Amino acid sequence: MASSGNPGIFISGVRARAVNVPMRRPLVTGGGTVGSAPLVLVDLATKNGPTGSAYVFTYGQWALKPVVELVERFGEMLAGDALAPYDIERKLRARAMLIGAQGLVAIAMAAIDQAAWDAFARAREMPLARALGAICKPIPAYNSCGLGLIGARKAGKEAAELLEGGFRAIKVRLGYPTLEEDLAVVRAVLKAVPKDVLVMSDYNQCLLPAEAIRRGRALESLGLYWIEEPVRFDDFAGHRAVRDELRTAVQTGENFWGSHDMRKALDAGAMDYVMPDASKIGGVSGWLRAAALADAAAMPMSSHLFPEISAHLLAATPTAHYLEYVDWASPILKQPCIVRGGMAVASERPGIGLEWDEAAVRRHAA
Repeated sequence: MASSGNPGIFISGVRARAVNVPMRRPLVTGGGTVGSAPLVLVDLATKNGPTGSAYVFTYGQWALKPVVELVERFGEMLAGDALAPYDIERKLRARAMLIGAQGLVAIAMAAIDQAAWDAFARAREMPLARALGAICKPIPAYNSCGLGLIGARKAGKEAAELLEGGFRAIKVRLGYPTLEEDLAVVRAVLKAVPKDVLVMSDYNQCLLPAEAIRRGRALESLGLYWIEEPVRFDDFAGHRAVRDELRTAVQTGENFWGSHDMRKALDAGAMDYVMPDASKIGGVSGWLRAAALADAAAMPMSSHLFPEISAHLLAATPTAHYLEYVDWASPILKQPCIVRGGMAVASERPGIGLEWDEAAVRRHAA
């Protein structure tokens, strides 16, 4: 891993902007409906060095303003500090010790962490993956841009559409009012795609353990690749109970608040696969700790959202598994994440490779 310091480069300011980007396919899940992508764009300026950029997803438009304000306040705390991502993280965690590094606080901290690492890599004129000691290699990706709770008739048609661009894996959301509806949707999806296409499923935390086991058993004969978050994310015992009763792999991790949550889940035997979220696990710094835990447990590790940075992070992850592809930020990026033949390709530009389309940013300003 590269050293975290940049001699002679100091933080001069942090800018945060809110956008709300319409989604091509609004997503209805067992946890709620997402019709647009509320994003906070962060630019971390430096003295004697480049500006680092990153974005985070706030899940609801109501959270945009609080996250913008948190990022700006954290930026004020860092003015004049060296561009040293680990030291920046330690300082912010110390300031947030009493209030807790979870929720919107954690998301704002992760935004700064990612922007700092972006500047760190740009200062070395390297893609982030290379700055982390890895190469920018293709990562298997599944298309997650749809297949919400839309019913069996629509799901089959949309599943076929999600294979455009060469994807060989897709994800369907489950959690309909009845098991019969779940089964009908999965059968419609499987009928609409070639037999060698992997179909993942996601319950978005909407079941209790007993019902998750009942539905999971009924679904097993259909050959789903994994069942994701069948119960509440922090119910590690519930996840373990589901895992013990099913042959289908259990996936979870997108809602872990830092590597400590992930360690607890690993200790509980809560999952077969893990998929941290860059904005909740702690940015690049937190991701690297999570990747070390996954490596020690021989646990396949995927990503959640944020395909642009996830392609770099998975390249540096020993047990890299799948990248979750969504196009939610594409409308405000000059060069969105590229997927070829079902493989996500990390940008070879310095840093993460983000560049804002300023006209689109103004158009979607929130």
